[in-house]
Amino acid sequence: MEQREIAVNFHCENTLLYGIIHRPAAASTTGVLIIVGGPQYRVGSHRQFILLARDLMAQGYCCMRFDYRGMGDSCGQSRDFEAIHEDIKSALDEFMRQLPQLQRVILWGLCDAAAAAVFYAHQDRRVAGLVLLNPWVHTSQGQAKAYLKYYYMRRFLDKDWWKKVGTGQFNMFKSLQSLFRNLTTAVSNTAESTDRLPISDLPQRVWLGWKQFSGPILLILSGNDLVAAEFKETIKTSQWRKLLAKNKIQRRDLAAANHTFASAAWRDQVSTWTVAWLKQIETP
Repeated sequence: MEQREIAVNFHCENTLLYGIIHRPAAASTTGVLIIVGGPQYRVGSHRQFILLARDLMAQGYCCMRFDYRGMGDSCGQSRDFEAIHEDIKSALDEFMRQLPQLQRVILWGLCDAAAAAVFYAHQDRRVAGLVLLNPWVHTSQGQAKAYLKYYYMRRFLDKDWWKKVGTGQFNMFKSLQSLFRNLTTAVSNTAESTDRLPISDLPQRVWLGWKQFSGPILLILSGNDLVAAEFKETIKTSQWRKLLAKNKIQRRDLAAANHTFASAAWRDQVSTWTVAWLKQIETP
C-alpha cells in the first residue's frame, strides 16, 4: 500500500461535506481528525492543517481534515463551533468507514474547534484523546482581564512604546479610554469571578465537557496570544486547577508563538509535540 491523500465526500443530515484523508503506507490503528476553527476551511491558516496532516502521515498516522457545513467546499448554512456536533460525528463515521483498521480517533482542534472537540468527545466512545490548542473560553470579562494583564502590562514595560509616547507618535488619550473600558468590564459582573459559574457560561460548559471526558489530553498554549491568555486566566479557579492536575492531561507552552502558530518553527514544534504524545498514549 502506498502513502496517499484521498478526497472524500459524505453526508451530514442530507448535506454534502468534503474532506481529505491522509493515509500512510503502513497505517497506525490510531487516527487524527482535525476539526477546523472558524471562520476558515480545511487548509488552515498558513496551510497549517495540510502540513500537520502530512507530518502525521509521514509518522504512520492516518489523518482527516474536513469542512463542516457552510464552510469551504461543503454545502449548507454556515454555523459556529457550538452547532457542529453532527458534522464531527459524520466526519468520524466517514473516516472509520474509509479506514476500517482504525481502532481509535484523536480529535485535534485550535481555538473554538478545541471547544467543539471538548463538547463532543465524551459522547463518542471512538474518541480516545484530545489535542487542544488555545481553547476558546471567551467572555467579555475574561477578555478584559487578559487585555489588562497581557497587553497593557507589556506595553507599559516596553521602552519603544514609551519613546512613541514621548515623541507624540502614540495617542495616549485613546489608549487611556480603552484601558478604562477594560478596567470597568473586568471588575463588573462579579458573579463571573467566582469558582462556580452558571452552566450557560462558556468557560463552565467547556469545563463540564472536559470533566466528562476520561481520555488523555494534550494542551498546547501560545505565549503571545490573547485567546490563550484568557484561557490561562480562566483556569486559575479551583475547579479548573483540580481538573488540570489530572495525570492524563499534559500541557505544553510555546512562549513566543502567536494564536495560529504562524512560523515554520512554531508549526514544527506543535507537530513534534503531537506526534510524541500520540506515541506515548499508544504505549501500553
